[in-house]
Amino acid sequence: MKTMQFIAACALLASASTSFAHGNTSHASATGPVIKEQKAWGIASDERAALRTLTIEMTDDMRFAPDHFTVKRGETLRLRVVNKGQLMHEMVLGTRASLDEHAQMMLKYPGMEHAEPYMAHVAPGKAEDLVWSFNRAGNFNFACLIAGHYQAGMTGRFTVTE
Repeated sequence: MKTMQFIAACALLASASTSFAHGNTSHASATGPVIKEQKAWGIASDERAALRTLTIEMTDDMRFAPDHFTVKRGETLRLRVVNKGQLMHEMVLGTRASLDEHAQMMLKYPGMEHAEPYMAHVAPGKAEDLVWSFNRAGNFNFACLIAGHYQAGMTGRFTVTE
């Protein structure tokens, strides 16, 4: 009987731990409508508002290509995030401070699940779109915050001009 309880406890623990892992889900469809919360670097938008698409590739050499882009304030882009590698990667928009803070949390809790409209978690060989309205001028950042990737330099920046 103790063996059965042990097996049941292990199965429960295993299923609970997978619920914290990054997935390759479409954020809008997985969680319902996109929540449009103003951030320092902009706000989520609807697909129909995107007038152009910018493709950003992620590779296992821990780099983004391009690693910098410029948009005009008020412009809405579809960022097509493509994983060209064999590892899971992500692209998270933010400020240097918000990315540093999130990266520290990811080191402590590497399987942490989160799905925000400014994040794309992309499985190897797959692509995911972020639709973002860049409504605040300034210099901002993006990064892969999977434990070890950020620390290896998997970062980029974007500029929003007036």
